[in-house]
Amino acid sequence: MCPFHSLYIRSSLNGLRRTKPASVAAATAPLLHRFGSRRGLIIQTLAEMVKLERLTDLDSGIVELKLDRPEAKNAIGNAMLQGLQNALKTIGNDSSTNVVVISSSVPRVFCAGADLKERKLMTTSEVRQFVNSLRSTFLSLEFLSVPTIAVIEGAALGGGLELALSCDLRVCGEESTFSLPETGLAIIPGAGGSQRLPRIVGRSAAKELIFTGRRINGKEALSMGLVSYCVPSGEAHAKAMHVARDINQKGPLAIRMAKQAIDTGTELAMSSALKVEEECYEQLLNTEDRLEGLAAFAEKRKPKYLGK
Repeated sequence: MCPFHSLYIRSSLNGLRRTKPASVAAATAPLLHRFGSRRGLIIQTLAEMVKLERLTDLDSGIVELKLDRPEAKNAIGNAMLQGLQNALKTIGNDSSTNVVVISSSVPRVFCAGADLKERKLMTTSEVRQFVNSLRSTFLSLEFLSVPTIAVIEGAALGGGLELALSCDLRVCGEESTFSLPETGLAIIPGAGGSQRLPRIVGRSAAKELIFTGRRINGKEALSMGLVSYCVPSGEAHAKAMHVARDINQKGPLAIRMAKQAIDTGTELAMSSALKVEEECYEQLLNTEDRLEGLAAFAEKRKPKYLGK
């Protein structure tokens, strides 16, 4: 087996989860469990800066992660970063999650990036530690075994855009704005933006955006492939939920294996990538879900997948 394969592919369907960075196991805040009719609040962390909700009934399997720090336009400081780490750890340990939707509770902003007021008070060593932690947290988000969808209404700037780039899909409103303005502060994107952006939009387009730090709107983001969908302002969440529900109806084990096959294979030569695809396919052959899919097709009914 190619040495890269073992990083991602597990031999048992009991844990179809990509290997995560060690830093994801940061100290966690106490968890508050509650459940409602359609939505059940799983956790609230650190003055409710990050909220995690499990949807129920027909939307069971979809989890929403909401940023809620209105006084700072969802700028990420140490407390909010810990909230993100707590939320990602909870999601990663929850095998019933099929899709994660990341959005903002603050009108006209997704995330304004790092909290520069807080950073101004940090020492050089503290800045380095914070940026390294932010980078590893976004890597943990990218490495979640289930699909992630960022819902962007308003500004996604700096670290906020890097957060969105760590998701599998991005849905935005037309009046959203995107920018990596770090070069204007005499630094570079440090939480993965300099690496993820060129992989998504291409090297030349990424260089132009990072070198100039200019802002683009939702329509331009769509034209360059930065987002998957651009819809009228105010409709991004509804569109993202439509996509999440479509994914949620598919075989959950197959979705996880598809994500692993794509993410692992695109970093390899074709011969090795096809081996990854074979290994992922093999893990699905003896599942109950595969047999259910075949039976439902033959009987012309909707399949009932159990993730087994």
